[in-house]
Amino acid sequence: MIRFGLRLAVAGGREALTRLLVIAAAVAIGSGLLLTTLAGVNAVNAQLTRYASMYPNASTGDADPLWWSTRHDYFHGKQIIRIDVAATGPSAPTPVGVPITPGPGEYYASPAFRDLLAAQPADQLGDRYPGRDLGTVGPAALTSPDTLLVIAGGTPDQVAKLPTAKQVTSVGDTPALPETTVNLILGVIAGGLLFPVLIFIGTATRLSAARREQRFAAMRLVGATPRQIAMVAAVEATAAAIAGTAVGFGLFYAFRDPLASIPFTGMPFYPNDMSLGVLNVLLVALGVPAGAAVAAQVSLRRVRISPLGVTRRVTPRAPRAYRLIPALLGVAVLFFAIGFKPETSDGQTAIFLPALLLIMAGLVFAGPWLTMVGARILARYANRPATLIAARRLADNPKAGFRAISGIMLALFVTSVAVGVITTIVANRGPAPIGSIEAGQVSLYLPDDAPAAPDTLFTGLRSINGVRSATAVRENPDRMNASEPGLIACTDIPSAYGRCAEGATVAEVATGLIPFRESASSARVWPAASVPLGDLHQLPVMSIVVDTDGSAAAIERTRTVLEIAFPTFWTGPNVPGDFESDFANTLRGWEQLANVVIIASLALGGCSLAVSVIGGLTERRRPFSLLRLSGAPVRVLRRVVALESAVPMLAVAAVAIGMGLLAAHLFLRAQMDYRLIAPEPRFYVIVVVGLATCLGVIASTLPLLERITGPETARSE
Repeated sequence: MIRFGLRLAVAGGREALTRLLVIAAAVAIGSGLLLTTLAGVNAVNAQLTRYASMYPNASTGDADPLWWSTRHDYFHGKQIIRIDVAATGPSAPTPVGVPITPGPGEYYASPAFRDLLAAQPADQLGDRYPGRDLGTVGPAALTSPDTLLVIAGGTPDQVAKLPTAKQVTSVGDTPALPETTVNLILGVIAGGLLFPVLIFIGTATRLSAARREQRFAAMRLVGATPRQIAMVAAVEATAAAIAGTAVGFGLFYAFRDPLASIPFTGMPFYPNDMSLGVLNVLLVALGVPAGAAVAAQVSLRRVRISPLGVTRRVTPRAPRAYRLIPALLGVAVLFFAIGFKPETSDGQTAIFLPALLLIMAGLVFAGPWLTMVGARILARYANRPATLIAARRLADNPKAGFRAISGIMLALFVTSVAVGVITTIVANRGPAPIGSIEAGQVSLYLPDDAPAAPDTLFTGLRSINGVRSATAVRENPDRMNASEPGLIACTDIPSAYGRCAEGATVAEVATGLIPFRESASSARVWPAASVPLGDLHQLPVMSIVVDTDGSAAAIERTRTVLEIAFPTFWTGPNVPGDFESDFANTLRGWEQLANVVIIASLALGGCSLAVSVIGGLTERRRPFSLLRLSGAPVRVLRRVVALESAVPMLAVAAVAIGMGLLAAHLFLRAQMDYRLIAPEPRFYVIVVVGLATCLGVIASTLPLLERITGPETARSE
């Protein structure tokens, strides 16, 4: 029966060969995207693992300990990771990515950081990292080719005094523990792409299912057993799926390097990171053909009952409104979380993730009911024959109408959630606006044990081209009862940051001269302090605030001077928005990945619809031929087919985006007390263009209608 099934699949005429090629092409695209998704997840995990190796846990053992301190710096808004190390003996571990541990006055730098050092003036960047360059940090220690990393050596006494200094006896075995939000976004995005891929493959393998059922029913009538029929069907579907899967592997490896260079997560991957494990290969190589065989078996359910079962087609039972319950329960859980958010990350994950998964499953479960309701409304207000025919057919079998577009619904829902959350977080925590006072401010917060800031430091800062003022904010001795923690002489307050109250000589001010989550204002009036002006200079300096013209050169020169004066701080001098800019860029990378998912899922949805339309036309060629013989113009029949595909797709898209943005709003209210900020116009442009492309793909199949519904079809069948 295997040879007979292969013969039917390959030598069964032009229709059988066309079906085989279409299924193979669909499976190739689907399996290629499936492999890319799995490899992308592996690449992100590899990035997170290497990132974790930069932050080893303190450990003890037989080896000599290695002093380790990881700090952060910034340059033009890009984060620089600085690792200071000091070996305490010959058996101390070596940092990942370098051949030996650097000694005092030596350092290794990543390739991207070496290029940056060579391209920038020393007084803006290089002077922060004096010493002898030993070479390049290898890829094993870098999350991305663009990572800016420096591993600097020091003496044990020097490194032990640095922030977060710890002793480690092993390096590189810190487990990667991504944040809850990253896990959620990554899982949702991967699921948003996987579902359309699997639906596309399933739709393709069911191509011309009704025609094959008729052929298999005829074989049953001449004596074939159900087991033999099942074997033939499985061989047909599996042969096409195996060929398509093989081509899919070829497509993945052909485009892996270009895909790795795209910064989907805010930074490009190493090509080798986009690798496939044995389980991934087996999952696709065996799972896709097996899924195709299962789909073929499912399509034969009527033939198993009786060889005449395919002729007994009745209208399926209409779906009921109870299908809305799972989605409504998911929304209710998110509403509940607004007032009862768990305190721990694990507890929050246990609330939010099941709620989102419940909404996703609920949308798929409710899809046929929504399709039926939309079709009945369309039929009620139909004023053309094509609209009425399309609406009646959708209402009679809404499950079939929804099946091909269920992937689009899931993809649009999960990406709407991701884009809504990301857009809102970036808007609330993004960098300072270009040209604002905040964007040009450089501030350094000094701990209690910091050395005194000499007057020559302020003289040097004020001499930098582009620096407007350099001011010391001193510690308020009565911080518990004061309105602000810092003190400053009224004559030292830059005009852009406000002024003193009338008659005051010393004012209480914010640490950085800008209150938390507020903007700088020249109209701000700072309250008077009770400390006399004569006693002010005896108080310790708690922060140094430098106001620049906002130029990159002035900011970086200022930062360099401050870092040289205070080299042992946890972070370098802060420009409001440094961390926020880096964080926003990372989130924009995830948003870009979500947009890629939208484009890919809509393309897959269009292909699924095209395959579904072709299959539907093939199965209904006789009814359409009879309609043409009765006088129906071809344009009316084309309109019927277009409406049957376009109406559910557009309705599902609107519901999915609306539910996605609602879920995002509830998540933001519960987790961060933010209100949803609408996605940028490009999100809607991508969705509209993608849906228009789907409609174009559907339209490309309509010329087939005229060719297969001629009078000879009605006469010969």
